[in-house]
Formats: sequence, structure tokens, C-alpha cells
Amino acid sequence: MGVLLRREGWAVNHKRVYRLYREEGLAVRRRKRKRMGAGERSPLAVPTQPNQRWSMDFVSDGRSEGRKFRSLNIVDDYSRECLATEVDTSLPGMRVVRGLEQLGERRGLPEVLVMDNGPEFAGQALDVWAYERKVRLHLVAPGKPMQNAFVESFNGKFRDECSNEHWFVSLEDARVKIEAWRREYNESRPHTAPGHVRPAEFAAWDGASPVPGRSKEAGILTP
Repeated sequence: MGVLLRREGWAVNHKRVYRLYREEGLAVRRRKRKRMGAGERSPLAVPTQPNQRWSMDFVSDGRSEGRKFRSLNIVDDYSRECLATEVDTSLPGMRVVRGLEQLGERRGLPEVLVMDNGPEFAGQALDVWAYERKVRLHLVAPGKPMQNAFVESFNGKFRDECSNEHWFVSLEDARVKIEAWRREYNESRPHTAPGHVRPAEFAAWDGASPVPGRSKEAGILTP
């Protein structure tokens, strides 16, 4: 919150902002997480540019009348952008392929796609598509979601800030609200990992100029 205010030109003290934030009860309600068992971790090499590696996973939710739907979330592991959220009652392998193909037409395809071992990802449809498009598929070890940490981290924010905070009255209502949140996540919110800049800004950074949103002198955020 303090970062957003400073970007708007306000001279604020982060401790006072935090105190007022808590007094007004503005903290996002967080769902208790299941404790993960200890195990060997096998991290991939950190990507060095956008479109080098994407990760994807499903999140399940329900509409007001109780019918379930799913959201396929696709994240760029370098910029932390959420590239797409495909929302429907059923998202089989062919639907996953169609979403990836449409996304590829808009911005190109990655070198690597990281995902778990769900039937939609481990089936023939995605395997054939990836072979034809020369995209390498990396399936994480069963029961090791920490190996897909980028999209798992995004999914936690997605649940806390979007799906848990909205009452979806229809599938179309869910699509509209989730897409609005995705755009706000990419275009309006600075993120810690890329250096307190918006994911869309970081993705457009050419590497030669200063990081977007930072001054040349001391790396201080500018409004």
C-alpha cells in the first residue's frame, strides 16, 4: 500500500500506513494453508527474460447456486505476469491447447511450460501440440507443488484477493470479475519480486534503461 501511495506522489511513512490499514480492518482475509511435508526440492533454473518459461495450474471455485467451475491460470515465471485465466465448467486437454494457441498468437510461445501431472496436462492433446510447436513440457514430481512455485504463489494471491472475495452469480460473472482482477494484478499493482514494479512494466523493460518506477540515484520508487 505504501508503495502505491508513493507512486502517486504522496510522502508517506510506511509504518503509519500499515497502522491505519490495520485499524480500518483492510487486511485481506487469508485461508489457512495445509502444511506441506518435508521433501527434496528440485528447482528449475531461474528464467532471464519474458516468454522463456511459463507455468500453469488449475484453481477450482463455485458459483452462488453451488455449481463448480475451474480457472486455468497461466503465469510468466520471469515477469510474474498472469498471462491468461481460462474460466469454464470443464477444461479438458483440448481446451487447454486452444487457450495456449490463442495466447501464442498474441505474444508468442515459451521455450518451457511447467505444470503438474493432472490428466489435462499429461494427456496426448497437450503432448502433441507441444511437439509440433517445439515447446518443452516440464511436469513436476507428483505431490511436489513446491516445484511449480511461481504459479502456486500466484494461485494463493488469486484465492485470497479474488475468488474468496467475490460472490459469482454466473459463469459469465466469474469471467468478468476474474479478468478485471487479472488486469489490475498485472497493470496496477507493484510486486516485490520484480523490484516493486508492475509485472506489465517489468515485462516491457529492455534491460538497458533503469528498472521502471525506480530513480537512477538510489533505486527509490518514483511516483
